[in-house]
Amino acid sequence: MNNTGIDVAGEPAARNVRTGQTGRGKLILLVEDDEGDQLLTREALAETDSPLEAVMVSDGEEALDYLRRKGEHADAARPDLIVLDLNMPKINGQRLSEIVKQDPALRTIPIVILSTSDYEEDVAKCYHAGVNSYVRKPTDFDEFVAVIGAIEHYWFHVVEPPPKG
Repeated sequence: MNNTGIDVAGEPAARNVRTGQTGRGKLILLVEDDEGDQLLTREALAETDSPLEAVMVSDGEEALDYLRRKGEHADAARPDLIVLDLNMPKINGQRLSEIVKQDPALRTIPIVILSTSDYEEDVAKCYHAGVNSYVRKPTDFDEFVAVIGAIEHYWFHVVEPPPKG
């Protein structure tokens, strides 16, 4: 556990991003390789009004290990939402989305790509890979907080999620 209240890879129990307490709130799997963006995302999640729990991993390969409960992630909880960067080492966000959406045990987990890329080709490829939303990552902190809040609100308060399978 780090000092921000967000679990890092290797710790199976998710924690509330504001209180640090474990429990069963909505769980987000955050997949981000850039340390600055990890910190920004942690801070933005702490600003939301929901008792979110989050686990952060730093690349697509580790995300798959978490989702498939392999190795140190054997006791990992199934996330309610996956938020991932597009450009990452090992397995990028588009490929990770394809793999998740082809896996019968994982395909119903919603995926949001959060990326600075505004290339139409990247957006199209991600939607073809099965992502549920593609969101451009703002560079302004207040805008970033608003975007994270909108993602949280939409996926946890507006839509009816698929049954966990």
